[in-house]
Amino acid sequence: MRRRRSCLTVPGDDRHKIEKAAALDADEVVLDLEDAVAPERKDAARAEVERALAELAFRAPTVAVRIERDSAADRDLVARAKPDAVVVPKVESTAELEGLPVPAEAQIETARGLAECERIATAPGLEALVLGPGDLAASLGVPELSIGAGPHVDYALARMLVAARAHGLAAVDGPYPILEDSDGLVASARRSRALGYDGKWCIHPAQIEVCNTVFTPTADEVARARRILAAAGVARLDGEMVDEANRRMARAILARTGEA
Repeated sequence: MRRRRSCLTVPGDDRHKIEKAAALDADEVVLDLEDAVAPERKDAARAEVERALAELAFRAPTVAVRIERDSAADRDLVARAKPDAVVVPKVESTAELEGLPVPAEAQIETARGLAECERIATAPGLEALVLGPGDLAASLGVPELSIGAGPHVDYALARMLVAARAHGLAAVDGPYPILEDSDGLVASARRSRALGYDGKWCIHPAQIEVCNTVFTPTADEVARARRILAAAGVARLDGEMVDEANRRMARAILARTGEA
């Protein structure tokens, strides 16, 4: 599974931001052809994204393109340029993920998408489910004006995580919108990490380091996981009884670091 601790979204029509993003330490860079681009700039954005994919050497191990769900031109670009992955927004059925030439990430952003996320997770070629909390709030009629706020978020995070894990997919939380609020970003990332999420979308380069840190196991967690794996059978470790279930939990922690 690809690491997606930090997924930086960049407007597809902004050459300066794309070139800056190419040098950053995000796990994934998402070149956006959807909401970040004005309708009259779509053609220019497609040309800029295609140029970037052909010419730039990205530090991020994964470079994805977010397309408009119903845009044939965007799908044609993906077929030509072959990014590492394609992000499909507002997915409500597996049919919307058919025929893609590269691995996909499905954004769950509507009431129907959330209701269907267990079936969406079965789509061939799908690698990740990504929560879109802003559009989801609008779809549900939640009386909030700030992305990521509202009592619906915890339910959506939990339901989407179960769907993702049941089918071997990554689970990625949506963005935290208040750029000057680093404490709020940390709290938001820790909430989804505690549920088991792999990472979070970032809308500014300053958010990358926070997300990379939060979604990486601490040295203490890694050390304890290794000690649990070293214990044989049912054993007592630091006053706690540990068994094979603990060892599966330990392997899951180490998998986040790249260890088996």
